[in-house]
Amino acid sequence: MFKKILVANRGEIALRIQRACRELGIKAVMVYSEADREAKYVKLAEEAVCIGPAPSGLSYLNMPAIISAAEVTDAEAIHPGYGFLSENADFAERVEKSGFQFIGPTPESIRIMGDKVSAKQAMIRAGVPCVPGSEGELPDDPVAMKRIAKSVGYPVIIKAAGGGGGRGMRVVHTEAALVNAVAMTKAEAGAAFNNPAVYMEKFLQNPRHIEIQILADKHKNAVYLGERDCSMQRRHQKVLEESPAPGINRKLIERIGERCVNACKKIGYRGAGTFEFLYEDGEFYFIEMNTRVQVEHPVTEMVTGIDIVKTQIMVAAGEKLPFTQRQIEVRGHAIECRVNAEDPYKFIPSPGRVTMWHAPGGPGVRVDSHVYTNYFVPPNYDSMIGKIIVHGDTREQAMARMRTALAETVVEGINTNIPLHRELMVDAKFMDGGTNIHYLEHWLEQHKR
Repeated sequence: MFKKILVANRGEIALRIQRACRELGIKAVMVYSEADREAKYVKLAEEAVCIGPAPSGLSYLNMPAIISAAEVTDAEAIHPGYGFLSENADFAERVEKSGFQFIGPTPESIRIMGDKVSAKQAMIRAGVPCVPGSEGELPDDPVAMKRIAKSVGYPVIIKAAGGGGGRGMRVVHTEAALVNAVAMTKAEAGAAFNNPAVYMEKFLQNPRHIEIQILADKHKNAVYLGERDCSMQRRHQKVLEESPAPGINRKLIERIGERCVNACKKIGYRGAGTFEFLYEDGEFYFIEMNTRVQVEHPVTEMVTGIDIVKTQIMVAAGEKLPFTQRQIEVRGHAIECRVNAEDPYKFIPSPGRVTMWHAPGGPGVRVDSHVYTNYFVPPNYDSMIGKIIVHGDTREQAMARMRTALAETVVEGINTNIPLHRELMVDAKFMDGGTNIHYLEHWLEQHKR
């Protein structure tokens, strides 16, 4: 087992990894930008290194600064968390060439799964069902492009091969709009991801977003930890998540989970990963794989009792998975609400000083947050400041616990989206379960403030 790990991230995930290291008896080196000097995990750290000024390009995305910090502190491994450099194959390669262990998949796996075209081709070969679409990158020839769209059937969605985070997508409803839409998406993809390649998929009208969490070790063992329903989204960004997904037959979940495990074995995957699917009319369609720990990993931890972050570290150190598929049992129901520093209905970021922070408690309640009273939320990064997670024996109990937890939470000095979550927790359609990925957008339209 490692003696010292450098945590190459910030915010709640940095604190989450720091806690996992403590449990394993590992020293955690925390890096921080000048804007994060007062962060809780920096104050709690045994060792902390400033890696640059506030802009992430000069700090959390600065590969030489992070690797230098690992060298000067004698760390043995680097945990990238999520976001920033977590799915950057060049960073993973540089980490390992510098003599450190990257806590995540191999650079090759990140490259295959990071490019949506090669990921889809790998999944087709592994027998994982995919959304009907182009075989690979779309050709430049307008005639060939139109022929593919006609065979897929309108509406179609044009997606950036190197995209992510809900960017680089455009829905096309008619042949007349196709060529221009492809050109615009290519230009955006080139600017945003340094990769202008795009591909085409059938645009599903009312799908749900279901994902399968997997863990794999270096000894060709892999398991899936049930599923999460992440259909409550705004502009392709998740707002709340739950596990298990309401109303989906367990046999279907088992079948798709086994296919994900087989795919991991075929591509030699190691560490934590998530297969994301669109689910419609009883069918699963693969859309992408995230080669890192997810923001929403706690709901899976709550229903399985498995610590995903600790397992990531153990697997990276060369240990075998400490459980088999047969030993994994999903118990009860968990829900996670992402707490963002933003206007709850206009979504304008709200950085600033938190004059009062009171987190909820009680049975089955977990709060993952780096915030405290008098903490200053910097304007330089993502607006998420924490997550409230609850677990109950049933979905109804979990919702009741979440309503209580949200009512108890106090955040003053800045705006947060907690009022939105309070409304969603009493929304009749959400309470019924099974809302699709467009539901929240329509709900927000109807509830304009």
